[in-house]
Amino acid sequence: MMNDYLRHQDGVITLDQARASGLSARAVQLRVRSGQWKRCGRGVYFADDRLFTDEARIRATVWSYGVHAAASGLTAARWHGLTQFTPEVLEVTVPRDSHGRRHPGSRVRRRDLDPVDVVEKRGVRVTAMPLTVVEASARSQSGMKLMDNALQRHVDLNSLWWSHLRNKGRTGAPRARRLLQTASGGARSHAERLLHKLLREAGITGWKSNYRVAGYRVDVGFPGPRVAIEVDGYAFHSGAEAFQIDRERQNAIVIRDWQVLRFTWLDLTEYPERVIAVVRAAITAR
Repeated sequence: MMNDYLRHQDGVITLDQARASGLSARAVQLRVRSGQWKRCGRGVYFADDRLFTDEARIRATVWSYGVHAAASGLTAARWHGLTQFTPEVLEVTVPRDSHGRRHPGSRVRRRDLDPVDVVEKRGVRVTAMPLTVVEASARSQSGMKLMDNALQRHVDLNSLWWSHLRNKGRTGAPRARRLLQTASGGARSHAERLLHKLLREAGITGWKSNYRVAGYRVDVGFPGPRVAIEVDGYAFHSGAEAFQIDRERQNAIVIRDWQVLRFTWLDLTEYPERVIAVVRAAITAR
């Protein structure tokens, strides 16, 4: 039984689990003194005959803060698989009335989480996916990319807003609100303005904003080389009906012998050099 715990828990085991496996407290201490087990925190141990992985470090750190602790922020994002990056300093959220010292390599957030904002994943309490996305996006330098990817695969915008509103006053809340506002409305127009700015700064001319092609208006049109640029704002905003309309619109433009380039908000903010390179290649190739 003990080996099952160690195998399925990244080599980490609690005192209660060790006792359930038939070990006495004295037997546990003997393992610690002999170097077989390493004490990670109160009542939490690591079997030192294997690699101390990032998963083991996260599990041991969260468990060390007690049964009501939960991984949060970028640590929670790593546990959910939203990112492959494990922060050097792990973030753990504990109830406001919790006591005890901070453990090395970790940062403690003291607040009372709504039960809906906490889940158990692979035996570790962690902030639920929506709250994790909101908080991790606000902490990450690539927050917009993280939120964009999560909205395409794991969550919807409404759940992010509710998680944000339930947890007002937390660290990073203002930045999270700005990201959510950009995602909720105005993202497309903001993205269009950013595209115009990139084109001007790159010295690219010959384009017109809101140019009419085949009865439709494209965000940016190059009449000479017949290149149209469409800005999708946040990639996840298109519903089924909007997606169908966009495809019909694009087909009508292509039939008129126009090349259509599509960029997302993420492209414009994270990869502007790539956007400009593609635009240059398109308008010089025709």
